[in-house]
Amino acid sequence: MAVFNIGVTFGFAMMVLFQRSVAQTVHVVGDSIGWTVPQAGGAQAYITWASGKNFMVGDTLTFNFTTNNHDVLRVQKESFDACTSSYSIGDVISTGPVNITLDSTGEHYYICTIGGHCQSGQKLAITVSSRTTGASPPSTTPPPPPSPTATPPVPSSNNTSDGCVPTPAPSPTTIPSPPGSSSSNVLASFLMTMLAAIVGLVF
Repeated sequence: MAVFNIGVTFGFAMMVLFQRSVAQTVHVVGDSIGWTVPQAGGAQAYITWASGKNFMVGDTLTFNFTTNNHDVLRVQKESFDACTSSYSIGDVISTGPVNITLDSTGEHYYICTIGGHCQSGQKLAITVSSRTTGASPPSTTPPPPPSPTATPPVPSSNNTSDGCVPTPAPSPTTIPSPPGSSSSNVLASFLMTMLAAIVGLVF
């Protein structure tokens, strides 16, 4: 029982280590500049930041900003391009900093709705991928058919189609024992042989 418990504990520890090795990533939007109106480059600043990242389902986006100075709203592409909140996904979050967990694959769009911040480049577009990899598709090539195996015909012992009449097997012939040879004589002869061998070993 002790060995079993040690094995279960070891397996659980390995599972925890594996989960940590594939743990979700926290992405700080804009890194050092945070979530603000870019001072140079406009929207290109966040495009450049996102281009070097790999966003996966379960990862977290951290928007660092001062409360009431900026906000975050997820929108559809139409609103992202036009910098409007008409096609929003969820509510505006105005208390910073904000942590948003990426819960679906596809394109995600975020803007700041305050003043002309979005028009000045405070907008972010990312592509989120699935964390699990799909299995390779099964092969569409059918397996080759098995080669035919010729089975030799089994001759029938009662086949009379060719006009031949089966010949009965001969009965075993009993060979008569020679006169005077009985089982008692054989046994006596055997005993005498054994006795002679013993006597020869002793003397």
